[in-house]
Amino acid sequence: MTAVDPRRYAAWRASELGRATDALEYTLMVDLAGPLVGRRVLDVGCGDGAFADHLAARGAMVTAVDADPAAVAAARARQAPVTLMVGDACRLPFADDRFDVVVAMTLLCLVSDPVRAVSEMARVTRPGGRVVLGELGRWSLWALWRRLRGLSGGSPWRAATFWGPGALRGLLTSVGLRAGPVRGAVYYPPVGRVARMAAPLDPAMGRVTAFGAAFLAVAGDKPGSVG
Repeated sequence: MTAVDPRRYAAWRASELGRATDALEYTLMVDLAGPLVGRRVLDVGCGDGAFADHLAARGAMVTAVDADPAAVAAARARQAPVTLMVGDACRLPFADDRFDVVVAMTLLCLVSDPVRAVSEMARVTRPGGRVVLGELGRWSLWALWRRLRGLSGGSPWRAATFWGPGALRGLLTSVGLRAGPVRGAVYYPPVGRVARMAAPLDPAMGRVTAFGAAFLAVAGDKPGSVG
């Protein structure tokens, strides 16, 4: 898996483009996750912990894991009420059926074995629980921009995988989860001023189609119930 320097996260979140884009992606992920208050939530590939912090602020009991010690250190510096640890997405250090909700944002684009990672997420999700994936859409201006940056060799996007809706749903169904519809967000190009103007219209676009979205998200429910 390609690690992302935590300083990149900080620079992104300080930018106009980053703030607008994070807000849309977080809203979509939380909507798909369902009720969070009192739920045991695992954030896999948490990076600098911003999304884990966002989940905790909404009442979830959050555990977050990332393979990069530097990212986990950056997440700890946020001092949020989140349990943080270093760990491999393909070998999660948790017992079966541990969490109510498992989320992963832009993890599978960089992980070496996406099927194994999603299988692990399903394993640690309780029966009746949910896995929510948020990934980079392949049919967008952002994907083109990231691919071009990757060609320069100075970007984590050089080895990134971009996803289509069918492939993303297929990951969930391949490990026995019931996949819902894929939803999209971030339809504007990667330009800060455009993002500021277009972001308010983005949710309406997401209700029409996932095509052209830079960010795709889907939820998969684990069969069974806690009885």
